[in-house]
Amino acid sequence: MTNQFYSDFDTSVLSVNARIRPDEYRTAFQIDRDRILYTSAFRRLQSKTQVFLSGEYDFYRTRLTHSLEVAQIGRSICTRLKAVGNPLGKDFFIDPDLVEAACLAHDIGHPPFGHAGERVLHQIMKDMGGFEGNAQTLRLLTDTIYGDKGMNPTRAFLDAILKYKTLFSEIPEALNHFVYDDQRPHLEFALGGEHLLNELEAGKQRNGFKSIECQIMDWADDTAYSLNDIVDGANAGFINLENLERWASLNNLSNEEATHVDDLCRAIRRRRLEPLMGHKVGDFINAVKLAEASPNLMSGETVRYRYNLIINPETVAESKLYKKISLDLVFRSPQLQQLDHKASRILGELFSIFTDNYIGTNKRRLRLLPMEVETAIAAAPDEKSRVRLICDLMAKMTDRFAVRTYRRLADPDFGSIVDLV
Repeated sequence: MTNQFYSDFDTSVLSVNARIRPDEYRTAFQIDRDRILYTSAFRRLQSKTQVFLSGEYDFYRTRLTHSLEVAQIGRSICTRLKAVGNPLGKDFFIDPDLVEAACLAHDIGHPPFGHAGERVLHQIMKDMGGFEGNAQTLRLLTDTIYGDKGMNPTRAFLDAILKYKTLFSEIPEALNHFVYDDQRPHLEFALGGEHLLNELEAGKQRNGFKSIECQIMDWADDTAYSLNDIVDGANAGFINLENLERWASLNNLSNEEATHVDDLCRAIRRRRLEPLMGHKVGDFINAVKLAEASPNLMSGETVRYRYNLIINPETVAESKLYKKISLDLVFRSPQLQQLDHKASRILGELFSIFTDNYIGTNKRRLRLLPMEVETAIAAAPDEKSRVRLICDLMAKMTDRFAVRTYRRLADPDFGSIVDLV
């Protein structure tokens, strides 16, 4: 039975010249999902920071386990919305494979060391087009994920990962929430034409213009990290009864917020925090419903823009409360800030070493990078393109690989033949 929610417009692919297998048994969106799962960019997420540096302990979440959890939540939201019915039904529903693909892919462009890595790369690249984790995800999907080409995504999948649709040159003062200027053609493809992109006002309004699948992915991501960061923070000792009670006394909490904090304290006291937050995942999934969207530039072209995801305001407020607790007690702690400083220094110095060797005026070139990377840098048409290729290299590094590379290049006590393996 054909799903009437989608049309040929949604399943169109970026490159019409791509070869299609004659015996293909998968849907277009299943192909999108499978291509994400079988790429090295996805596998590298197992060694990239979510909250704590990858490898610190074996029970903290990494970008990989976070992405898997987001994918499960995204599929569950699709299942719930279909089960509720009206307007969805057996032959008219939001495709869970499409949403799963977007959830699995949403973090693949993020660099090592979490948001600290993203900040330092943007600082370095701000005069060269900027750096943004979501924009880098788009770059992988369309240009680099399979060697020197993208994965040829469908329009609906590409649009589902586009949380932001504003170009960097339109908001050059922004620290994030943009795509690169040279990604404009991909925005035009996702929206179905240059005229639609031109008609959308730049800035927050365009960034808020999301397909229903992107909205589901976004809430699934919020659900996963707002709840699970609390668990990881508690397991690491940053969130405990003493700290949480002190935090509550210093913040002007509403009655509802105070109740949620009391629940956290009770669960910590009984050593039942993880089951509590696991139960809340279900609550957050059940807090959504569909509502018909006002007519817009895309609603006449695709059903994906005819509906909005409505989330219970109390649940949104609860999610924001957990994010603030994690921000104040975990991310702003001296220990995490020290790790952020170290990460910034490692990436900053590595970037300088590579650019000095391959782009600077130094005529003596050392072979510091794999041959295929050196060849691509040499073939790049201008300095901006060469710097972007080095940025690509930095962004795809795992935490451990970045540290190991830095030590090889900058640590006098690290460099025996054993260290080089």
